[in-house]
Amino acid sequence: MHPRYAPFLFGLLVSGLMSFLVSGVATLRALGPVEGFGGFWMAAWLPAWAVAFPTILVVAPLVRRLVARLVRQPAPSRSTDPAR
Repeated sequence: MHPRYAPFLFGLLVSGLMSFLVSGVATLRALGPVEGFGGFWMAAWLPAWAVAFPTILVVAPLVRRLVARLVRQPAPSRSTDPAR
């Protein structure tokens, strides 16, 4: 896969994993460990992923910029080469 698709692949994987976990926790809290839990979970996960994927594509660049502003940038390092 071409590197230009990396942000989309990242968004697909992260949104899929996070929506999978969060919908599982929410479904378990709402229904408890009932029979057919897996089906209820999958029914909650797929629409959650459909919302999470485009959201992360929009939000991730904004969050990266915010993090860059909040994190102190390292000072330029001096060369450790004694010949310099």
